[in-house]
Amino acid sequence: MKRVVFDVVALITRVATGVIFLAHGWQKWLSGFGATAQQFRQMGSPVPELAAGYTTVVETIGGILLILGLLVRPVALLLLIGMLGAIMFVHAGNGILTAENGWELPGALGALTLLFLTLGGGRLGLDGLFRSIFRRRAERRAGEEGLAAYGPGARRTEPDGGPTTPTAEPGEEKPRVPRQPSEPRSSRLSDQDMRDIDALVADEPPPHRKPPNR
Repeated sequence: MKRVVFDVVALITRVATGVIFLAHGWQKWLSGFGATAQQFRQMGSPVPELAAGYTTVVETIGGILLILGLLVRPVALLLLIGMLGAIMFVHAGNGILTAENGWELPGALGALTLLFLTLGGGRLGLDGLFRSIFRRRAERRAGEEGLAAYGPGARRTEPDGGPTTPTAEPGEEKPRVPRQPSEPRSSRLSDQDMRDIDALVADEPPPHRKPPNR
């Protein structure tokens, strides 16, 4: 909820600030480069031509970009530099109020640009839209890589880095080979064995066995 409130407030503040910068930059643009440079010279700017060109372009284009919410932080930095220059070289010695050519307006606009430079312009703008698109693409790519790593036919890697055999699918079972029945061992004694046992019990030597015919 707090993030949504910040986005809405940032949108309103950004658009209002952009409109103000656009109005001042467009006014300088319509006046012409020469007239704007002459005005900066009269106000005591040390480099009036450079200051006139910088403020005209940055305020006009920067105001449009602030309204759209595109490149908010770089634009805010450029606008902040322009406002600091205006305060230092033009308005610092005239007090605060705008009626006395003080630094009231450039100070307020500079504080707003500092806020945008620090916190950004919120999600309700082109910057927020592009970030959301790139984040979703990165998440989708990471998900596809994860599925590919654990999908059928994927090769697992041992801790030493060597591949092992492919893992079996969860529902796959190894074929069972029926066990071959082993031949039963006979527990019966032959007649000769029984006669040997009887001879041992009777303390008689067992009869000599004839070797089998070969």
